[in-house]
Amino acid sequence: MARSAFSSLVLAALSATIVGAQTVYMPKNPQVFFDGRNADAASTATTSATAAASFTPAAYQTTTLNRPALPNPMPALTFPAQLYSGGMANMSIPQKGDFMGFSIEMSVATQMLGKNSSNIYVPFLNLLANVVARAGSIQIRVGGNTQENAVLKDSLPNNTILSKDKDNLFNPTGTPPIDYTPDLFYMMGNISNFVNAYWYLGIPFFNHTPFSLELAESGQQILGDRLLALQAGNEPDLYAAPPRTHRPTGYAPADYFGEIGDLVNQAASDSAILKQNDVWLVPSVSATGESEWVIDNVLATGILDSYGTQIHAVTVERYPNNNCVAIYGGGTPVVPQDVLPNYLSHAGTVAVYSEYANAANTAVAHGKPMMLFETNTASCSGFVGVSDAFAAALWGIDWSMTLAAGNFSGALYHFGGQSASYNPFTPPQTNQTAFRQWTVGPIYYSTLFLAETMGPSNKSQIVDLYTNNNNPSTPAWAVYEDGTPTKVVLINYLDDPTGASTINVQIQVGGGTTGQAAASPSQVRVKLLTAESTVQKGNYSWAGQSFGAWFESDGRLQGEMQADTVQCSNNVCTVSVPAPGAALVFLTDDAYNAVTPDKSDIQTFPTTYVTATVNTAIINTTELAVSNGHGDIGAMRLTTSPNSRNKNGAGSLESSVGAIAGAVLGLALLLSA
Repeated sequence: MARSAFSSLVLAALSATIVGAQTVYMPKNPQVFFDGRNADAASTATTSATAAASFTPAAYQTTTLNRPALPNPMPALTFPAQLYSGGMANMSIPQKGDFMGFSIEMSVATQMLGKNSSNIYVPFLNLLANVVARAGSIQIRVGGNTQENAVLKDSLPNNTILSKDKDNLFNPTGTPPIDYTPDLFYMMGNISNFVNAYWYLGIPFFNHTPFSLELAESGQQILGDRLLALQAGNEPDLYAAPPRTHRPTGYAPADYFGEIGDLVNQAASDSAILKQNDVWLVPSVSATGESEWVIDNVLATGILDSYGTQIHAVTVERYPNNNCVAIYGGGTPVVPQDVLPNYLSHAGTVAVYSEYANAANTAVAHGKPMMLFETNTASCSGFVGVSDAFAAALWGIDWSMTLAAGNFSGALYHFGGQSASYNPFTPPQTNQTAFRQWTVGPIYYSTLFLAETMGPSNKSQIVDLYTNNNNPSTPAWAVYEDGTPTKVVLINYLDDPTGASTINVQIQVGGGTTGQAAASPSQVRVKLLTAESTVQKGNYSWAGQSFGAWFESDGRLQGEMQADTVQCSNNVCTVSVPAPGAALVFLTDDAYNAVTPDKSDIQTFPTTYVTATVNTAIINTTELAVSNGHGDIGAMRLTTSPNSRNKNGAGSLESSVGAIAGAVLGLALLLSA
């Protein structure tokens, strides 16, 4: 059970100290700019305080790309979307409201969640609360490559709860060992007591003779039913990929199958593991193409037949592209402008999903969820100008809806720290937390959109409508609950500043040539997700509300919620979607009301400054901006998984008490009563 005494819980927020110095990525190829500089500039950059203050990690880059050209030929701008009463062919399995969740690299847990179990970051709670108010709950994974060497300690120096072994940062695995304390789990449990959050963890899998099960033991005992499941291996398909040596050459799916048997047997003999069944996540592979490790081959070992009782879900990890060459060299780097159109096409998400269609059906046939356990726009931290632009918000909706329609049961979007451009949200740099707020990225807007699309009923079934002759620029889906159409999702990928490319979608239920009675409502409600262009950064509008630009959010939506009412005529409800934009169309009042909470009904956490009457420091913000947090800029530190083909390299914070902690002696943020 999580620790109590919340009445005195200190919640660190806008001025909270984010513990540690950041890991920074630099490009190895001068053709590609990363974090504002190319490789030549980085090699000659000054290390003065002024230079450090002007350095901008990828998460805060303001660089924008050029608008993409409109397609030629253009799609039809007015077209029908036909729905049927009672359901449609090819509807998905029922989906939960928290379909779209988060994946947080273990090494950055104290950057995102809080400093410890008594010091939780208020913006993080608010951002979770927004989703929970619409979806009913949220699921979060804490793990990744850094879980593989993680060691549970009773305590760590300076009262930290997580630390990275800097001396091992460049070991052949590319994954520095992590030490952590049980207070990490208590912090997660306390977060769950504030918002309805559920968690995934992963046991270390590099050493398997025997397995280290301390994480499973403590995690279950502390988190209880808030811990959904445990990952058994993170990308085992890469364990023997040079230069990794975690398994011998020739390590294959059959070997992994045998190890799962060993794990199940060892856990069964461990009385400290309270839950034995429905607990393991397998196989979490990232392999694609002709690899022997593709998910179909792993399932062909019979792992679900042999260990179905103990397995909770089938998991894979997949990004549609990667930015690894820009960081590590070894080839021609991807130019973000060149790949931008790929994120503005439904055809791309369908093509990637098709690689998993058989596995999803196999999982469903065995009564197991199929989850995309880690994903985002591109591995190795994403593309500046794409991953942090409005294009990613539309792509995130498309990718999630495509997965849901194809019988996946969830998708967790990864955080990679301040050196990643794809984060759903990011705290300010360590040395700027006293005068800057958090940055909310486009993928978080996708998360809110999906939370409202799926809703809290946990009965939503999704079907791709293949509208407009299946044009990739104008995808659409219907949402059914108990056989009744309740919502429609529309995307307009076109980017046209003139306003001439608005699409007009004629939604109708039954009637016409369907052989059914006309059943469209008399009116529908519409919420729009909009921006001026697909390359815009920040200041997006979701139903009239926004989280602002970079460094402007405390996690609460700002502005008044706006939903349009569209009258229907002759069984047709015509909904307009600007270019670019997405629309969530509510066909019933109940569907709208279920995901449209009043502000007073959302449990958010205001940030109330309380300044001590003694020992209160007055800080010059210019000096503060260069005081710490940039000590590793010249170190050319690597990501946590440089050899992973489909895995983000998560930037991280090393646990150590930052200099700012001593500077802001009297400043704290208390939870308002």
